[in-house]
Amino acid sequence: MTIMEMFGQSGVLALLGMSVVFSFLVIMIISITLTGKIIQALGIGKASGTPAPIGSASGTDNNSVTAAISAAVNEYRKKN
Repeated sequence: MTIMEMFGQSGVLALLGMSVVFSFLVIMIISITLTGKIIQALGIGKASGTPAPIGSASGTDNNSVTAAISAAVNEYRKKN
């Protein structure tokens, strides 16, 4: 087996590997998109008792969060 044959085989193997990975990613993206659409259509993703995320306008006060973080940083600096 010559060097050129080895390069040819390695090129084919590299292209085959890249195409397998690409096709897997395409299938994964399609399946995630379809799953999201099915969940939205069925209304499964909407829970009524879920808390609001931190930093959102509903239910949190940014000043109190800032004060709590500042107090924690000050306590850390006192100890170290």
